[in-house]
Amino acid sequence: MKYFISICLTILLTCTGNISAEETPSPSKNTRILRYKFSDGEAITAQVSHRALTETTINGTTQHVETATDSTKSWKITHVEKNGTATLEHLVDHVKMLSRTSGMKAVRWDSDSPEPPPDGYGGVQLSLGKPLSELTIDSCGRVINRKDFFPSPPSNTGDLMIVPLPDEPVSTGTTWTVPDTVVVDIPGSTGKSVRTRLRYQVTKLKKDRAFIKVDTTVLTPVHDPQTESRLLERIWSGEIVFDIDRGCILKRSVSVDRRVIGFHGPASSIRYKASREEELISDSKDIE
Repeated sequence: MKYFISICLTILLTCTGNISAEETPSPSKNTRILRYKFSDGEAITAQVSHRALTETTINGTTQHVETATDSTKSWKITHVEKNGTATLEHLVDHVKMLSRTSGMKAVRWDSDSPEPPPDGYGGVQLSLGKPLSELTIDSCGRVINRKDFFPSPPSNTGDLMIVPLPDEPVSTGTTWTVPDTVVVDIPGSTGKSVRTRLRYQVTKLKKDRAFIKVDTTVLTPVHDPQTESRLLERIWSGEIVFDIDRGCILKRSVSVDRRVIGFHGPASSIRYKASREEELISDSKDIE
């Protein structure tokens, strides 16, 4: 149940470190400047699809948990400065959920349904259509200020809510990195801090589109299978399509398929396989 609540209420981790560029394009290359371009009163809506399978084996017994969440999220731009700094509200307008566990009846809920939500989904229902957070970001996506209006569990999507963009112009092959720290919750002990790094690379510039690859690297040495199993949901890779002229993300897709052996004794294993697709479905201005 915590998984579903995190899908709807989680505000994907925001950048707290510096964006570090690894390549400065030469003037002779085809270069473009990547910037977010928002307008007062603008509303941007995206469809998000998340699918996950967790396969756990302990003492010869295997359990499968499948989850599927389809949601509609919105950014409402409430103010834009002359320098491009924008204040936006993040909302989830609709959600459709499915959970299926081995040997148990599937649980389904659609927020459009007149039926009351199943046990444990009440918090999701209360948050729908309301600002989950308010962020002020600059035109490169750096978070200047943030307010959370609902409790936000740790992100399990391995990527930032606002994709950070480099200050310098980019060309094909340009890379930049963003450091982050993940606090891993270990039962029976205090949380363990693990350093990670998101690496972005422009793989193609085509007309007004920038195609950007993203992957996650764990920098802190992890030798404990239990800690490693808690990191499975945070080590994603994928691709982002950025509209250079409009200054927004058109599509983002990430996935993970990893297995850890020995997380709960020598005969145990856990596999986490998931995908997340986010695609712009509309953007309009002067929406109340």
